Formats: sequence, structure tokens, C-alpha cells
Amino acid sequence: MSAKSHSLVMLRRNTKHITRNPTSVFNAVLMPIVIMLMFVYMFGDAFDVGVDYIDYATPGLMLLAVCYGLGATATSVNADMTKGVINRFKVMDVSRGAVLTGHVVSSVLTNLVAIAALVGVAFLLGFDPHASVAQWFGVVGLVVLLAFAAGWFTVALGLSAKSPETAGMAAVPLVMLPFFSSAIVPAEKMGPGLRQFAEYQPFTPIIETLRGLINGAPAAGDVIPALAWCVVIALIGYLWARSTFTKRA
Repeated sequence: MSAKSHSLVMLRRNTKHITRNPTSVFNAVLMPIVIMLMFVYMFGDAFDVGVDYIDYATPGLMLLAVCYGLGATATSVNADMTKGVINRFKVMDVSRGAVLTGHVVSSVLTNLVAIAALVGVAFLLGFDPHASVAQWFGVVGLVVLLAFAAGWFTVALGLSAKSPETAGMAAVPLVMLPFFSSAIVPAEKMGPGLRQFAEYQPFTPIIETLRGLINGAPAAGDVIPALAWCVVIALIGYLWARSTFTKRA
């Protein structure tokens, strides 16, 4: 079998594992929707963002949806490593790259399902985007690039952890980071210190790019850093994952 065929087999295997785990499905798909309902109905009126809160929050919650499924990916990767599954694949002459690629692609597909569900609920809550067809393609492209980058970084975290439990915990900072960005409230409304952190951390330009595309007015000052951060995260994650995999497998 070719490396492509091996990757498809690994993708099918990982997808079946995800669908058979109700906790991972809840965290990846339903939890972002729960958070959206909580912020829109409980806290939305408390935030003065200049537009309907659902329009402001949806791009940030799309990024949050990407992050919420990462813990399950890190745990699954680590379980394959620590329980000897990868060693069995080596005996079966399965491509090493296919094992990692299968986890990344299944993570990306899960993220796309989660974001589609989130956006669907957002429309039910009154979400009113102004993006053109081309700008919606830009939104999808950026989401896929972000999910791809986060997937590789999470696979690297999972491979580096000592146990599935610590792998899941290692992904927690990625889940929390969107809350310290412009996802929920504008960075300029935050206090000193936190405001500067929110402005310069990786997720804020990505969120602002999504927000600009959805509103029909993307800014180059956000788009370029957003793309750069995605590429850097993906490259670090890929090189780290391959290096750790080679050492441990």
C-alpha cells in the first residue's frame, strides 16, 4: 500500500475512535455551542462591542471550537505511543508519516464539523454576516489552515507527554488561550498587561482576520500576521512531532 492509502486507513481508524467516544464528541462539537449560548444569553448585554454581540463573538468562538477538540487528539496520539499501538503498526510496515497524518486530518475534519454546527446555531441566534462568496472561501481556508497548524502542534504535545492523562492536560493552555484574546471582548477594553498580551498573542490576529472576512472588510494588518502565525505553528508542530516520533517509536 502507498503512503496515501496508509493515511486513509489511519484516518478511518481515528474517525471511528472519535465517534465512539461521547466525551470527545461533546468537547469538540457541543461544548463550543454551550459556551456560545452562555455568552450570548448570559453575558452578551454586559459587553459594549458596537455591534450585536452574536456578530462579534461568532468568529472568536469559531477559533475556540478548533481548540476544544485538541485534548482528545493529544490523548489519542499519546495512547497510541504509550500502549504499543505504533510499534504494532511498525511490524505491519505501516508508513510512519501516515500514523501522524491520520491524527491531524481527523482533527481537522472534527473541527470543521464543530464549526459548521456552531455557525448554524449562530444563524438561529441572529448572526448576520456581510461576507461575499470569496470572503467565505477565505474564512474556510483560514479555518482549515488554523486547524491543520493546531493539529500538528497537538500531535507533538501528545507524543511528548508521558501518559494520556498528561497529554490531555498539555492541551489545556491551547483551550484557554482564546479567552485571553479578542474572542470574547475587544482587547482595548482589557486592563493593562492583559491588554498587551491579548494584542500580541497568536490567536488575536487570526480572530480579527475571521471577523474582518465575515464582516466583508478584512484588514491586511491582521491577515498577514494571522497567516504567518498559522504557518509558524504548523512548522513547529510538524518538526517537533516528527522528531519526537523518531526518537520514541
